[in-house]
Amino acid sequence: MSTETLSGLRDYLFSTLSRSNMLWLATQLKERAEKEEELKPYTIEELHQMVEEGRKQIAEGHYLTSEEVFSDLFEEFGVEEKEQKELQLVEAV
Repeated sequence: MSTETLSGLRDYLFSTLSRSNMLWLATQLKERAEKEEELKPYTIEELHQMVEEGRKQIAEGHYLTSEEVFSDLFEEFGVEEKEQKELQLVEAV
């Protein structure tokens, strides 16, 4: 997130939160930041290992089709969206 965006968010919070709410939020943010561990980039070896594991899973038949993935997503986010997507697919044909 850009500094400009963060400054805008900060200013918005200053204008809407009470002093006690700001102190609570500051404490929560500080605690969360201290618990977060630094992200480390994957090594080339780790990436190759992940690709090989994926190939092995696919060869063993452990994968989802795109229809299964979309079905799971629509179930998670609501049937109405699934119906809209089905209508779009029918209209496209």
